[in-house]
Amino acid sequence: MRVTDITITPLAPRHQAAWDALYAGYARFYKVEQTAEMRARVWGWIMDPAHPVKALVAEDAAGQAIGLAHYREFPRPLAAGTGGYLDDLFVDPAARGRRIADALIEAVTEIGRQRGWGVIRWITADDNYRGRGVYDRLAVRTAWITYDRKIG
Repeated sequence: MRVTDITITPLAPRHQAAWDALYAGYARFYKVEQTAEMRARVWGWIMDPAHPVKALVAEDAAGQAIGLAHYREFPRPLAAGTGGYLDDLFVDPAARGRRIADALIEAVTEIGRQRGWGVIRWITADDNYRGRGVYDRLAVRTAWITYDRKIG
């Protein structure tokens, strides 16, 4: 199914309530404890033009945000270039199956083309089977393994 009634647009102040609900849903999906204060901090980052984190939303025909993508540029020393990192991608469960995630990823990809990025990169949970089905269709799974070392 093609996305015909969806608009991808930069996150704007008018999206705050819908974005907050979507981002809280994203945290629940990944079973991450997230507070309203944490979401307010991220909102502040996105609204700050000097901060590297940027965001897009997918709007339905009524202008309601039903999906989000947070992304940022990152340096790639080994490639002597830059890339885009897709930090968060989430679509309202009631709106899934309409290729909204595809449209959000394509919009980030287009931003990358305009900025000369060599790659768009993201991670997902091993058990995110539905998401991985989308990602397998749109990108190449790498052989890289991710590690986290907690600080503090």
